[in-house]
Amino acid sequence: MHHVKPPVDPALLEHRNLRGGEFWRAVPAYAEIDEETFLDHIWQGRNSVKTPEELFETIGSTVDPTFIEDAKEGFRRAPMAVRVSPYAIATIDWTQPYEDPIRRQFIPVASKLLPDHPRLTLDSLHEQDDSPVQGLTHRYLDKVLFLPLQTCPVYCRFCTRSYAIGPDTESVDKAALAKTPELWKHAFAYIASRPEIEDVVISGGDVYQLAPKNITLIGESLLAIPHVRRMRFATKGPAVMPMKILTDHAWVDALTGVVEKGRKRGKDVVLHTHFNTPSEITEITRQAMDVLFQRGVVVRNQSVLIRGVNDDPYRMTMLTKRLSWINVHPYYVYMHDLVKGVEDMRTSIQTSVDLEKHVRGTTAGFNTPLFICDAPGGGGKRDVHSYDYYDRENGIAVYSAPSVKPGQSFLYFDPIDTLEPEAQARWAVPSLQDEMIREAVARAGGKVAALA
Repeated sequence: MHHVKPPVDPALLEHRNLRGGEFWRAVPAYAEIDEETFLDHIWQGRNSVKTPEELFETIGSTVDPTFIEDAKEGFRRAPMAVRVSPYAIATIDWTQPYEDPIRRQFIPVASKLLPDHPRLTLDSLHEQDDSPVQGLTHRYLDKVLFLPLQTCPVYCRFCTRSYAIGPDTESVDKAALAKTPELWKHAFAYIASRPEIEDVVISGGDVYQLAPKNITLIGESLLAIPHVRRMRFATKGPAVMPMKILTDHAWVDALTGVVEKGRKRGKDVVLHTHFNTPSEITEITRQAMDVLFQRGVVVRNQSVLIRGVNDDPYRMTMLTKRLSWINVHPYYVYMHDLVKGVEDMRTSIQTSVDLEKHVRGTTAGFNTPLFICDAPGGGGKRDVHSYDYYDRENGIAVYSAPSVKPGQSFLYFDPIDTLEPEAQARWAVPSLQDEMIREAVARAGGKVAALA
C-alpha cells in the first residue's frame, strides 16, 4: 500500500527564495550604483559606514531623525568601533530599523542598551589567560587559536574579542595581538614545539583582511609542521561582503592554493564563516558560495544566538535550511558570550535549549547545528543542555569541563531583564549574588566557580 504525502506548503520552501536584483538601489546613497560597482570589494571597503554622520549621508530620509540621534549616542557608548559595509547596509529593512536583525548586529542605538550583568568581564572566555605567546590561545590539548590580525571588514557589536579587535573606543583600550609576520613566527615556533597540536583555527580579526600573500604565508607555514593536520580560516566576510569572493581573485586563489596543498598532504583546510540570520543570505551570497564549492573549499557556519536576530524557531530553522541550500554546513550556534555593552543582545540558556528541539528534525543531521555554550572562564565549548545544574529562577547555569579544566565549575548567567522581578531584585544585592552562585555550584557538585 502506498502512502503518498500531500503537496508541500510553499512556505516550507521559502529558504530557497533568495533576494536578487539590484536591491541596494533602495538605499538613497546607492540609488545610482550599478552592479559592477556594487560587486567590487574595494568599493565596498572604501564606502563602509563608520560614523553616525556617514550613516545619515547613506540612508538619509528613509529613517526618522530621532533614529540617527539614537544611533549617534549608541556609537559613542559602544565597546566596539562601528564599521558596516554597503552590502550589509543594503540588506537592512530601513522602514523598521529598530526591529531589523542585521541593524541590531552592527549599528548600536542607545535607547535599547541595558545595564551589564554584574558578573560580566571584557574577556569572558579568558583567552588571554591561555595565551603562551602573543596572538595565540592554547586551551584544548590538540587545538590552538591563532590571531594574526585585529581588523575586520565589519565590526559586530557582540564581538567576543572586543578586548582586542578594532581601534580603541571611548570605553575600551584594545589589547595587542600578533599583527606582523615577525610576531607570527613566534606562534609558528610554539606550534611546531608542541607535538600534541593537530588543529589550528586562524581568526582574529578576520582573515578576509589578510593580503593574499599572507594567506599563503600562514597556510604554508602551518602545513609545513608535520603534526598539524587541520586548519580553519575564520571569516565573517561571506555574510557581510560576499562579493569579495566574486571579485578578489587573488585572495580566493591564495585560499584555494592552501586548500589544495593541504589535500595533497592529507591535511584538511576549510573556511569557517558566520551567518546569523536568513536575510543576510542573498543571490550574491549563493554565487560566492558556488565559487568556493566548485573549487572544493568546504565552508562551515558558526552562528551566535542573539535576541531579536535569530532567537525564534522560524528564523533559526530558516537560517539552517538556507545555509544548507547554498552548501554551507551549519556547525555551531553559540550562546552569546558574556561581553560588555551588549546585554540587550543576550538570551537565556533555556532559549537555546528550546530552539535546539525545534530545529532538530527539520533537515539532515549533518546540516543541523550544535547549540553550544562556550563556558565563561575558559571551560571551552559545552553542549548547551549538558549543564550540571541550571537555576532557571535566578538565571545561573553551571558547567564542568573534565577534559579541558577538570575540577572547575564554569558559570553562564542569563540576562537579568529576562528574570522575574524577585530574582532581578536579588541580583541588585552583591551579597545575595555570591550566595546564589555558591548554592548553584554546590547543587552542581562543583567546588570552584570560575567567575565567582
